[in-house]
Amino acid sequence: MSRLLEICVFNVATAIAAEKAGANRLELCENYSNGGTTPSYGYLKTIREKISIPVFPMIRPRGGDYFHSVDEIEIIKKDILLSKELGFEGVVFGLLDQDGSIDKENTARLVDLAYPLEVTFHRAFDRCIEPLQALETIIECGCTRLLTSGQQPKVTSGLALVKELVDAAADRIIIMPGSGLNSKNVGDILAATNVKEVHTSARIRVASSSTYKNENIPEDYDLDFVDVEEIKLLRLRLRSASA
Repeated sequence: MSRLLEICVFNVATAIAAEKAGANRLELCENYSNGGTTPSYGYLKTIREKISIPVFPMIRPRGGDYFHSVDEIEIIKKDILLSKELGFEGVVFGLLDQDGSIDKENTARLVDLAYPLEVTFHRAFDRCIEPLQALETIIECGCTRLLTSGQQPKVTSGLALVKELVDAAADRIIIMPGSGLNSKNVGDILAATNVKEVHTSARIRVASSSTYKNENIPEDYDLDFVDVEEIKLLRLRLRSASA
């Protein structure tokens, strides 16, 4: 069984480096500190021109909770249509109601709008109530895959739930573990869950090339980047597990 590596990226340089290092697919985001939001038009357009592997833009109009107003749903719709227009292969979003359940009505409508793009329901799931029931709702809405850490901050602490989700899904949806996944623990994660796809950012920080910084304004100039060697190691581990 061939296993797929998705890398979450937050800028163009990182996306290019991740593809060259062997990523099979990219999740495209902005604003790491907010958990990821929708990339700008310029970012989306540039990525589509420079990246040849499948790319799934994050569709999330703001940070914070996962309950979205009517106006925010309209923004999400427009961003999904833009992703279709630009030729992306999928999109990533996740909607909850205020009681912690899946926003079934809007999720189903957005999946229909996105078709034929694939839809990943993101880690809003890890904030939901009654995860097995939520899984059934997400499947019913037509999502292609579910990104989850097993409702724990790191997936290594949530493996029991991830395996339960894999078993309950019964190949009706792809369960994709992420958060804290790396080349050192991916073998254990695969052995415990038998998943077909995994997700990580392989994120590192690199120093800014700017030579001047106003010391009166304390500010972090470091940039998000990707650990190329880590991606190569992950690909090696995934190939070994698939042999």
